[in-house]
Amino acid sequence: MSVSNKHLATILLGAAAAFGAYKYSKMSDEEKQKMADSIKDKFHQLKDDAESATDTAKNYFNELKNKATEMFKEHFPNAGQHFDDFFNKDTTGTSTGNS
Repeated sequence: MSVSNKHLATILLGAAAAFGAYKYSKMSDEEKQKMADSIKDKFHQLKDDAESATDTAKNYFNELKNKATEMFKEHFPNAGQHFDDFFNKDTTGTSTGNS
């Protein structure tokens, strides 16, 4: 019977969890409170970073959309009219004469 990577990872994770539980049980109440406060601070920092990242991503994609729109208008100035003509013909039911 061979040990796969999944089994080895499970064993190592279990050993780390057991060691962590042992160390936590040996901590004083003051050390436990310090650790909890530290974890809370790290969580709040992570949350703030994530919120700023969403704002940054939103701004980036809006800027990218605006640049693409301007580039499209620059290289295909009459594209809007062509799309309007094309879609208006389809909605009115008129044919192009190629039937």
